[in-house]
Amino acid sequence: MSIAKILKFPELEFLNVSKKALIEMVLSLRSELAQVKSENSSKITFLEERLAEKEKAIEKHINESINKTSHQPSSKQPEFAKDTGSTEKKRKRKKHHQGRKGSGNRAKPTPEIINTTPLISCPSCEMDLSHQPVIGVSSRIVEDIPPLPEKTIISEERQERKWCPGCAKIVSSVSEAALPRSDIGLRTLCLVAYLWVVSAISLPGISAYLSNFFRLRMSTSGLSKMIIRLANIMVPVYDEILREVKGGSVIFADETGWRVKGVLWWLWVFAHGNAAYYFPAKQRGSPVVEKILGSVFAGVLVTDAWCAYMKIICLKQTCMAHIMRKIRKFRDAYPQYYSLLFFYRRLRRLLLDGERLKASRKEIDTETFCRRLGLLKIRLHRLLSWKNPNTILKEVIAKVERQKDYILTFVEHEGVPNHNNFAEYIIKKGILKRKVSGGSMSESGVRAYAVVQSIAQTCHLRKLPFLGFLTKSLIHYIRTGSPLLLSEYALQLCPLQRKVA
Repeated sequence: MSIAKILKFPELEFLNVSKKALIEMVLSLRSELAQVKSENSSKITFLEERLAEKEKAIEKHINESINKTSHQPSSKQPEFAKDTGSTEKKRKRKKHHQGRKGSGNRAKPTPEIINTTPLISCPSCEMDLSHQPVIGVSSRIVEDIPPLPEKTIISEERQERKWCPGCAKIVSSVSEAALPRSDIGLRTLCLVAYLWVVSAISLPGISAYLSNFFRLRMSTSGLSKMIIRLANIMVPVYDEILREVKGGSVIFADETGWRVKGVLWWLWVFAHGNAAYYFPAKQRGSPVVEKILGSVFAGVLVTDAWCAYMKIICLKQTCMAHIMRKIRKFRDAYPQYYSLLFFYRRLRRLLLDGERLKASRKEIDTETFCRRLGLLKIRLHRLLSWKNPNTILKEVIAKVERQKDYILTFVEHEGVPNHNNFAEYIIKKGILKRKVSGGSMSESGVRAYAVVQSIAQTCHLRKLPFLGFLTKSLIHYIRTGSPLLLSEYALQLCPLQRKVA
């Protein structure tokens, strides 16, 4: 008898069925039940496997998104000084700022021209007031720019030629209005360079600016050739900046993507407080770092833990802002894992204690400092030896453990922070330029940008006028065939320093 018939069998009819028939019904029901159980168990197993795969895929997607977004530039606030995960709203106390020095209204400059506006008629009723005496005069200081020129200044540069008995040859005078064999003046060239790197204006924008404000028409191709020639002239200054960077005791390094004809390149930056060196390259590997700094570097290298920087031999400090930001993103993505919050707080406390120890180094003796530093390293080792971590915390610990030798370097060395915010600040200039222009159209174009931007940023760090230096350097190039170096320009600005030297 089939299962359907057994289930529909009338209850009273079971009394008339023989024992053998009843046993057959029970056995058939048992076999059917066993078959249903096996089918359901296989389906349950399949669904559980699918669910586990789905959870792993979601977890992988979350981790990848955290790893991508955790390398965004840091704010001015240290990562370990940010929130600790508490949901309670903190009361904001109103701070009464006194204002920075010189933040008020600056003193008005002495006027060079005095203009008097006569009162001919009443502004209300238009009555003639030309014969009325002047009762008083109100004045105000107005600062403005010169009026826009109606046309460009076109000059003919005539260079005299004479016979020199001493050299026994014909010599010619040199005009300093423009570069040799160029029909664009130095003022225009320096302004174009400033707009291109400091203001991050694209070449079409510079062309429109020159046309609208100075009545000077120049194509983007002509502007590009001008800048590339300028960069080739300023290569000795570019090399001087590299020597200055390599001689620093602390170097901050970072890199960002760049496009050359749509192909992915990388714009590297190596900087310290007195110089910034930009370098374009097709790759993002360690050969670029070795080319710039060499295989051995005597100072401290502060980076964002990119593996390319780990190949060279030197003291290193990992950017803890990146690590703390990444841990905080994991904590927010997996709020059910309280161990992530505890790990974050303990690592944050460890960094704060390192900052306090570094600040008190001058007040304590060397033995006490070394003992406290050793205790910090023991705490870091114990923190990384977390017992029974879950899968997410295990991944976080692995990321921190790979950098454990470069976490507390900032405590031992003066002038070394525990973050890489300075390099990110320097490289923001390149990021802004990339967003505006979309990259470069040639290799010579991106190399020209690296040269001119390095000079502009170094002038900014040294508080030197970029336009003033560029003009002086190009005039020196016209006279001697080589540009004026930054060190020589600084001596010209400081006569006392030149006398001491």
